[in-house]
Amino acid sequence: MTQPRPLLILQTGDAPEVIRQEHENFQQMFIRQGGMKPLALEIIHLPSGGLPQSPSHYAGVVITGSSAMVTDRLPWSEWAAGWLRQAMAESLPIFGVCYGHQLLADMLGGVVDYHPQGMEVGTQQLERLPGAEQDPLCAALPDRFTANLIHSQTVITPPPGAQVLARSAHDPHQILRYSPTTFSTQFHPEFNGAVMRSYLEWLKAAQPAQASLPAAHQAQDTPDSQRLLQTFVAQVAGRAENS
Repeated sequence: MTQPRPLLILQTGDAPEVIRQEHENFQQMFIRQGGMKPLALEIIHLPSGGLPQSPSHYAGVVITGSSAMVTDRLPWSEWAAGWLRQAMAESLPIFGVCYGHQLLADMLGGVVDYHPQGMEVGTQQLERLPGAEQDPLCAALPDRFTANLIHSQTVITPPPGAQVLARSAHDPHQILRYSPTTFSTQFHPEFNGAVMRSYLEWLKAAQPAQASLPAAHQAQDTPDSQRLLQTFVAQVAGRAENS
């Protein structure tokens, strides 16, 4: 019997130690929030030298967040951009998150840099934009929904041809669709409210003078944004079974 092709988690970094102690690392967050069990999975940790097989080996790929910055042009990140170009050419389903969102936009000719208004963090309200009702992942989103965020860099200018599907008051490029199979979010659908609270507490401890941070108790679960990830995973699972 042929084994189904795995879903690849392309891990671009690690959560801070205190977050890992309380909630595990990024890959476990994606597995839990995305409903990835009992799928066949492969996890590749790029910063430590891990390399995925060719895109044709996989049924789809999720790109995680990172504390690294796309503009640093780290060797593993530049290599990943080349791999992802090949994956796009082969129509592999791709879902990028935070760093993954920025990496995809950058490699396709967009502009990524530090947000001029600084960090966006906490549970924030987003607005679905016209055209999203026809998108295979965004169609079920309500006109307004919440998402959990923590980022300093952002997509300043989307790449040519990218469709912007959601925005926040802080960031106009929260969801981008680059092709029928390539999609990304600036927000973190893998963060539940407990993870977001821990991040806010960690930031307040690290930056006690930062008065503009949201209160930790305001962090919430964000089922609508989580459902985007779950829908993508379900679509990949169906593709793996039919391949």
